[in-house]
Amino acid sequence: MAAGNTYTPLATVTLSSAVTQVSFSSISGSYTDLVFAIAPLGAGEELVAQFNGDLASNYSETILWGNGTTAGAVRDANQVYALLNYYAVPGTTQGTQIWNVMNYANTTTYKTIFGRASRTDNGTEATVALWRSTAAITSVIFRQKNGGSFSTGATFSLYGIAAA
Repeated sequence: MAAGNTYTPLATVTLSSAVTQVSFSSISGSYTDLVFAIAPLGAGEELVAQFNGDLASNYSETILWGNGTTAGAVRDANQVYALLNYYAVPGTTQGTQIWNVMNYANTTTYKTIFGRASRTDNGTEATVALWRSTAAITSVIFRQKNGGSFSTGATFSLYGIAAA
């Protein structure tokens, strides 16, 4: 990053009980990028995101994963959510996940999401997703792909990046 850029904490949610979704709303447009940090997710908790309540087929993603002995890829297009992680190894929990949303307040371009997730099988995942909308992002809802609940103790944090 260039000198002077900062991560500004905007909101944090730590789950005191299992919930089916975590949302952030009224996201200010005064930053360059957004960063979501999430940890940990339990076994089988595949994370999906929807922006501004958009339930149309405007999302796509490519996920690369590997653990040193096995590797693979998943690609989806025209989905009603952006799939941000993929559990290639059943029973594997995810450690820290970092999701960057570039130019989220721009109203002339589609939104790109890039992220990485660590796994307890010594693996990692890298994801690039696209939300095909030129609307500025003002809210996000995180859910599980399978409709289950997120585990107690998971923390979802939102940061804004201010350009120098």
